[in-house]
Amino acid sequence: MTGPGLPGAGGPGESTPGTPGPARRLIPVGAQPSRAAREPLPVVNLFEAVGGQPFFDELVERFYRGVESDPVMRPMYPDDLTGPKRHLALFLGQYWGGPTAYSDERGHPRLRMRHAPFAIGETQRDAWLRHMAAALDSLVDERDIHPAIEARMLDYFGMAADGMINVR
Repeated sequence: MTGPGLPGAGGPGESTPGTPGPARRLIPVGAQPSRAAREPLPVVNLFEAVGGQPFFDELVERFYRGVESDPVMRPMYPDDLTGPKRHLALFLGQYWGGPTAYSDERGHPRLRMRHAPFAIGETQRDAWLRHMAAALDSLVDERDIHPAIEARMLDYFGMAADGMINVR
Protein backbone atom coordinates (compact mmCIF):
# COMPACT_ATOMS: atom_id res chain seq x y z
CA MET A 1 0.00 0.00 0.00
CA THR A 2 1.56 3.27 -1.06
CA GLY A 3 0.19 6.67 -1.85
CA PRO A 4 0.46 10.30 -0.89
CA GLY A 5 1.81 10.60 2.62
CA LEU A 6 2.39 6.85 2.96
CA PRO A 7 5.72 5.46 1.80
CA GLY A 8 6.09 1.74 1.35
CA ALA A 9 7.81 -0.51 3.84
CA GLY A 10 11.56 -0.53 4.15
CA GLY A 11 12.06 3.07 5.25
CA PRO A 12 14.43 3.97 8.04
CA GLY A 13 13.47 2.47 11.36
CA GLU A 14 14.32 0.21 14.19
CA SER A 15 13.83 -2.90 12.07
CA THR A 16 16.25 -1.71 9.41
CA PRO A 17 19.79 -2.86 10.24
CA GLY A 18 22.56 -0.38 9.69
CA THR A 19 20.35 2.70 9.69
CA PRO A 20 22.35 5.68 10.92
CA GLY A 21 20.95 7.86 13.70
CA PRO A 22 18.49 7.04 16.45
CA ALA A 23 16.07 4.16 16.00
CA ARG A 24 12.67 5.22 14.76
CA ARG A 25 9.44 3.56 15.74
CA LEU A 26 7.77 1.76 12.85
CA ILE A 27 4.00 1.60 12.92
CA PRO A 28 1.79 -0.86 11.05
CA VAL A 29 -0.99 0.93 9.16
CA GLY A 30 -3.84 -0.18 6.97
CA ALA A 31 -6.27 -3.04 6.94
CA GLN A 32 -5.53 -6.46 8.40
CA PRO A 33 -3.95 -8.85 5.90
CA SER A 34 -6.16 -11.49 4.36
CA ARG A 35 -5.77 -14.83 6.10
CA ALA A 36 -5.42 -16.63 2.78
CA ALA A 37 -2.62 -14.45 1.44
CA ARG A 38 -0.86 -13.94 4.80
CA GLU A 39 0.38 -10.62 3.50
CA PRO A 40 2.21 -8.54 6.09
CA LEU A 41 0.87 -5.14 7.02
CA PRO A 42 2.77 -2.30 5.43
CA VAL A 43 5.00 -0.69 8.02
CA VAL A 44 5.92 2.96 7.97
CA ASN A 45 7.49 5.47 10.25
CA LEU A 46 4.42 7.65 10.66
CA PHE A 47 6.53 10.58 11.86
CA GLU A 48 8.37 10.61 8.54
CA ALA A 49 5.28 9.78 6.47
CA VAL A 50 3.49 12.95 7.61
CA GLY A 51 6.51 15.21 7.17
CA GLY A 52 8.23 15.09 10.54
CA GLN A 53 8.00 17.49 13.47
CA PRO A 54 6.55 20.40 11.44
CA PHE A 55 3.37 18.34 10.94
CA PHE A 56 2.97 17.80 14.69
CA ASP A 57 3.79 21.43 15.45
CA GLU A 58 1.03 22.54 13.09
CA LEU A 59 -1.40 19.91 14.39
CA VAL A 60 -0.91 21.22 17.91
CA GLU A 61 -1.27 24.87 16.80
CA ARG A 62 -4.60 24.04 15.18
CA PHE A 63 -5.70 22.00 18.19
CA TYR A 64 -5.02 24.88 20.57
CA ARG A 65 -6.91 27.34 18.36
CA GLY A 66 -9.99 25.34 19.24
CA VAL A 67 -9.05 25.01 22.90
CA GLU A 68 -8.50 28.76 23.29
CA SER A 69 -12.18 29.54 22.80
CA ASP A 70 -13.66 26.39 24.36
CA PRO A 71 -15.41 27.08 27.69
CA VAL A 72 -14.90 23.46 28.79
CA MET A 73 -11.23 23.13 27.87
CA ARG A 74 -9.71 26.60 28.35
CA PRO A 75 -9.95 26.66 32.17
CA MET A 76 -7.77 23.54 32.35
CA TYR A 77 -4.79 25.32 30.75
CA PRO A 78 -2.47 28.10 31.93
CA ASP A 79 -2.87 31.61 30.51
CA ASP A 80 0.31 31.18 28.47
CA LEU A 81 -0.08 28.16 26.19
CA THR A 82 3.54 28.16 24.98
CA GLY A 83 4.66 25.34 27.29
CA PRO A 84 1.65 23.06 26.76
CA LYS A 85 1.92 23.50 22.98
CA ARG A 86 5.57 22.56 22.98
CA HIS A 87 5.07 19.59 25.28
CA LEU A 88 2.19 18.16 23.24
CA ALA A 89 3.95 18.66 19.90
CA LEU A 90 7.14 16.98 21.15
CA PHE A 91 5.20 14.16 22.77
CA LEU A 92 3.21 13.43 19.62
CA GLY A 93 6.30 13.58 17.44
CA GLN A 94 8.10 11.13 19.71
CA TYR A 95 5.09 8.83 20.04
CA TRP A 96 4.74 8.54 16.27
CA GLY A 97 8.39 7.68 15.68
CA GLY A 98 10.30 10.94 15.88
CA PRO A 99 13.20 12.02 18.07
CA THR A 100 13.05 11.49 21.83
CA ALA A 101 13.11 15.22 22.61
CA TYR A 102 10.03 15.00 24.84
CA SER A 103 11.46 12.28 27.07
CA ASP A 104 14.90 13.90 27.00
CA GLU A 105 13.39 17.11 28.40
CA ARG A 106 10.57 15.82 30.61
CA GLY A 107 11.23 12.17 31.35
CA HIS A 108 8.66 9.42 30.91
CA PRO A 109 5.34 10.82 29.60
CA ARG A 110 3.26 9.49 32.55
CA LEU A 111 0.13 10.88 30.90
CA ARG A 112 -2.35 9.86 33.59
CA MET A 113 -0.16 11.26 36.35
CA ARG A 114 0.38 14.55 34.54
CA HIS A 115 -3.38 14.93 33.98
CA ALA A 116 -4.47 13.75 37.46
CA PRO A 117 -4.82 17.30 38.89
CA PHE A 118 -7.59 18.02 36.38
CA ALA A 119 -11.15 16.73 36.64
CA ILE A 120 -11.55 14.97 33.29
CA GLY A 121 -14.90 13.42 32.54
CA GLU A 122 -16.66 12.47 29.35
CA THR A 123 -17.43 16.14 28.57
CA GLN A 124 -13.74 17.11 28.73
CA ARG A 125 -12.71 13.99 26.82
CA ASP A 126 -15.23 14.72 24.07
CA ALA A 127 -14.13 18.36 23.80
CA TRP A 128 -10.44 17.41 23.62
CA LEU A 129 -11.13 14.75 21.02
CA ARG A 130 -13.33 17.09 18.96
CA HIS A 131 -10.56 19.72 18.76
CA MET A 132 -7.85 17.16 17.99
CA ALA A 133 -9.95 15.45 15.30
CA ALA A 134 -10.76 18.83 13.69
CA ALA A 135 -7.09 19.81 13.71
CA LEU A 136 -6.09 16.49 12.17
CA ASP A 137 -8.88 16.61 9.60
CA SER A 138 -7.76 20.04 8.40
CA LEU A 139 -4.19 18.81 7.91
CA VAL A 140 -5.23 15.54 6.27
CA ASP A 141 -7.16 17.43 3.61
CA GLU A 142 -4.51 20.11 3.15
CA ARG A 143 -1.50 17.78 2.98
CA ASP A 144 -3.14 14.77 1.34
CA ILE A 145 -2.32 12.43 4.21
CA HIS A 146 -3.23 8.80 3.55
CA PRO A 147 -6.57 7.71 5.13
CA ALA A 148 -4.87 4.79 6.93
CA ILE A 149 -2.61 7.23 8.74
CA GLU A 150 -5.55 9.42 9.69
CA ALA A 151 -7.45 6.39 11.01
CA ARG A 152 -4.46 5.20 13.00
CA MET A 153 -4.00 8.61 14.59
CA LEU A 154 -7.71 8.98 15.39
CA ASP A 155 -7.70 5.53 17.02
CA TYR A 156 -4.79 6.56 19.22
CA PHE A 157 -6.35 9.91 20.12
CA GLY A 158 -9.58 8.18 21.11
CA MET A 159 -7.78 5.63 23.24
CA ALA A 160 -5.58 8.27 24.88
CA ALA A 161 -8.55 10.56 25.58
CA ASP A 162 -10.50 7.66 27.13
CA GLY A 163 -7.49 6.89 29.34
CA MET A 164 -7.44 10.39 30.80
CA ILE A 165 -10.96 10.15 32.26
CA ASN A 166 -10.65 10.30 36.04
CA VAL A 167 -14.16 11.47 37.01
CA ARG A 168 -17.37 9.51 36.41
